Amino acid sequence: MSLQTQLAAGVAALGLALPQGAEERLLAYLALLDKWNRVYNLTAVRETGRMVSHHLLDSLAAVPFFQAEAVLDVGSGGGLPGIPLAIARPEIQVTLIDSVAKKTAFLLQAKAELGLANLHVVTSRVEDYRPETGFDIITSRAFSDLREFVALTHHLIGPGGRWLAMKGLIPHEEIAALPPAVKVSANNALLVPGLDASRHLIVLEPVV
Repeated sequence: MSLQTQLAAGVAALGLALPQGAEERLLAYLALLDKWNRVYNLTAVRETGRMVSHHLLDSLAAVPFFQAEAVLDVGSGGGLPGIPLAIARPEIQVTLIDSVAKKTAFLLQAKAELGLANLHVVTSRVEDYRPETGFDIITSRAFSDLREFVALTHHLIGPGGRWLAMKGLIPHEEIAALPPAVKVSANNALLVPGLDASRHLIVLEPVV
């Protein structure tokens, strides 16, 4: 099965309606990730076929939960889930932040080559990042445990904002260790086509 066929089948299985040209952009992003990964070690997944399920479809499975105008992807690394989100939902302003300059160099290259006007890249430790306004959603895919995630980013949550943490198995111990100022408002099981593994999207909110 070609990468194009695999991606199209996965998108159809997820029931996603993507903008015109989005699948081509996603595959162009995958090609860039594969090329840069040989030098910069952006992902442990080496086979492009597995990248479709483990990276693209895994990120796209969470897209319906991103009802927001401004999203921050923390510890974005190779751009996951931020770049697939920016491609799938061009109306959302997506900011990718990572403290490693070689990773943000890749993200800037991807932004330029893919023509993603709604994508913004920041090289900084997230605890030092001080934008003028907060974010509707702060997300991460492999950044840290939940307690550290919310502690380091609490100052970046805008009014009514939420955290969306992408996890494998339900992290019961991490949830139990959350501070009283944060609550779990939803726990969504994600079914990722071609990925035989448990995936969950944990939604967290500040306790008002």
